[in-house]
Amino acid sequence: MRILSAFLIVVFLTTSCGIYKPVDARKVPVQGDKRARKAIEEGRGISLGNVMKRGTTFEFSSSNPMWRASLDILDFIPLTNADYSGGVIITDWYSKSGEDYSIKITLRFLSNEIRADSIAIKIHKKICNLNQVCTVSEIDSKLKNEIRDTIIKKAALIERNQKKKN
Repeated sequence: MRILSAFLIVVFLTTSCGIYKPVDARKVPVQGDKRARKAIEEGRGISLGNVMKRGTTFEFSSSNPMWRASLDILDFIPLTNADYSGGVIITDWYSKSGEDYSIKITLRFLSNEIRADSIAIKIHKKICNLNQVCTVSEIDSKLKNEIRDTIIKKAALIERNQKKKN
């Protein structure tokens, strides 16, 4: 008798507290991922904090000052690849009108910190002759340092403005 009364009390308490709510099957998606997405949008679900967190520290690209600064600085050159998760920006070949050579800039992000050693820059130069035979070589010019310094200054300004907003 005690077990039956305890069971009835537990059932009564759980249904009256709102733990069990009947659901209209027409309003709930059948697929699990869509159902989970809807639950997140409605603010339902269970959060386990950092218990199930995997080993990455992904940061959205618009909140990374180095990434934003790099895109702002290189906005005059068409990009062939801008992969935030891989930490790479590669430009297309660029030349000023009347020049007989083109340059291609590759940026690799080594960390999210605003420091000179957080970014690796390579500049390639392509020279083509009249027969369309081209030679490509990596160059070490002061343009590399100018780009790095400009990106770091711009990133510092972006970060400072973000901190002011917050």
